[in-house]
Amino acid sequence: MKSFDPVTLATPFFILTIILEIILGRLGKAKAEYEAKDTAASLVMGLGSTVAGVLIGGLIAVSTLWVYSHRLFTIPMTAVWAWVAIFFLEDLTYYWFHRLSHERRIWWASHVNHHSSQHYNLSTALRQTWTGGVAMTWAMWLPLAFLGFPPAMIAIQKGISLVYQFWIHTEAIDRMPAPFEAVFNTPSHHRVHHARNPRYLDRNYAGILIIWDRLFGTFEPERSDETPRYGIVKNLGDFNIFRVAFHEWVSIGRDVIHARSPKEALGYVFGPPGWSPDGSRQTSDEIKRAWREREPDRSSDEAGMSRRA
Repeated sequence: MKSFDPVTLATPFFILTIILEIILGRLGKAKAEYEAKDTAASLVMGLGSTVAGVLIGGLIAVSTLWVYSHRLFTIPMTAVWAWVAIFFLEDLTYYWFHRLSHERRIWWASHVNHHSSQHYNLSTALRQTWTGGVAMTWAMWLPLAFLGFPPAMIAIQKGISLVYQFWIHTEAIDRMPAPFEAVFNTPSHHRVHHARNPRYLDRNYAGILIIWDRLFGTFEPERSDETPRYGIVKNLGDFNIFRVAFHEWVSIGRDVIHARSPKEALGYVFGPPGWSPDGSRQTSDEIKRAWREREPDRSSDEAGMSRRA
């Protein structure tokens, strides 16, 4: 069990289903928009993420093992209850990791590439970070080792979560049955997450279970009268792979160099994406606020739907 890697085992399935989605889209049998350069960028980002994971994997493993050596309890991998517990705890951890990756610029810099495609298809799922290890986003899972979950168990559940999230990156599936939509993350919920419409910005952070978004107030349903527009607030103008991977890090460096005080420098690094000391840029909250002021009727309708959801 310790050598079980869900992502490695699922990789052939990833490739085959991407090819199938492309074929069905070309035949008009499924909604699937692909652009050759965009898809190539996603695949190269996925390959680079794998290489980056190998390079930083030793540090992550050593850190996790060290924390596990100071664990509070010893949780057996053979216990069914332990797998049930880690399923929920790992998924909750993912929710907060994902939310912070949108709310704090230093983590957004390593996550933004995943949102940089203006298309939404299965290849988008493979557009993964090269710099998450450097940004230490993996540290969010260390408390699970401290509780006593074996590192291998944590790695397996993280892999299961990543494999699950692959299939939700598609427009070919409209809605799942209502009970499923109520509990699990679905293509509909995740399309909202990848959209840059003001209504949809920074919503639906779920990994497997959408219940966390419902619980913490970040859930937004996909609306039939508002089609998601994909990408980031200021889309990249090309498919340069290094720009896709590092553009936000470069922007942070430029802002810090020109900061007028240590406080401003910290704001540029740890504040929300779009923060600026003079308010010349817009955060997601400010974009949403401006949208509500421009379209009060639509935003009132939004509030009513959110209460009913």
